[in-house]
Amino acid sequence: MIGAVFFDVGGTILDESREFAGWADWLGVPRHTFSAVFGSVIARGLDYQETFRTFRPDFDLAVETERRVAAGQPESFGEQDLYPDARACLTALQAQGLLVGLAGNQPAHAEPILRALDLPVDVIGTSHGWGAQKPSAAFFDRVIREAGRDPSTILYVGDRPDNDARPAMDAGMQACLIRRGPWAHILDLPAVAERCLFRIDALDELPSLVAEHNAAGLV
Repeated sequence: MIGAVFFDVGGTILDESREFAGWADWLGVPRHTFSAVFGSVIARGLDYQETFRTFRPDFDLAVETERRVAAGQPESFGEQDLYPDARACLTALQAQGLLVGLAGNQPAHAEPILRALDLPVDVIGTSHGWGAQKPSAAFFDRVIREAGRDPSTILYVGDRPDNDARPAMDAGMQACLIRRGPWAHILDLPAVAERCLFRIDALDELPSLVAEHNAAGLV
């Protein structure tokens, strides 16, 4: 039975389209060109930062992030960037008595923004705050510690088979792949997808699937 559900952030509860557009504008390249290169980088299995280096070989994400802040154009997100089904899904899972958390690869500035959104979650963790980044085992070990229960009773929900589903299952957790965002549509890892407990196209599918799964476990 599932007792805790943890969610990836970008591409899962947060639509990163506006963030990607902001980086394209900052680099001074057309947004559709940036998107095309981004997709190519994902398809080749490279680190997403290679997208930026295509246009600026000496690109340093930390340095450029600071420059954007200094220029009054910080990388940010807000309520308008949440997927429309995110808040309702989190609420419905909490109503089932489950522990609900967010745990994603996010920079330092993201955690206070996530907390300010006042989402219906019990735990918020970021790679910066935890000092561990997906897909490392240390990151998923931290998820297990935060959940405070057997890993087999934890469901991790994410859009990436490589960074989310596979390492979560390797850590002994259950996994749910959501098919949205660039990684979910470009990366095709059938062997990973077949091992997942659930595969969904929208978060509003998840609460009933979890409820049915847990009800079956009571029989």
